[in-house]
Amino acid sequence: MAKRDGANLERADLSAAYLERADLSGANFTGALIDGADLNGADLEGANLEGARLARALLTEADLTGATANTDTVWPEGFDPVAAGVIFE
Repeated sequence: MAKRDGANLERADLSAAYLERADLSGANFTGALIDGADLNGADLEGANLEGARLARALLTEADLTGATANTDTVWPEGFDPVAAGVIFE
């Protein structure tokens, strides 16, 4: 799958950011701190979430189809990234 070009937010601190319904498709979040951010309804299709910390992030209705992650990616408790369409590399 080809990765889409998007914002480069590598290692950005977006903790507690309000990003509801934001178009973040194809964004690079490698190593980013997204802990507690509101991503409800956000478009994260094809985003790179490798090593990102999303603990306590709100992901209701977020589109994670084709987003990539790895074993270093931290998810909110009880969130199933595979069911949300995330690909592990």
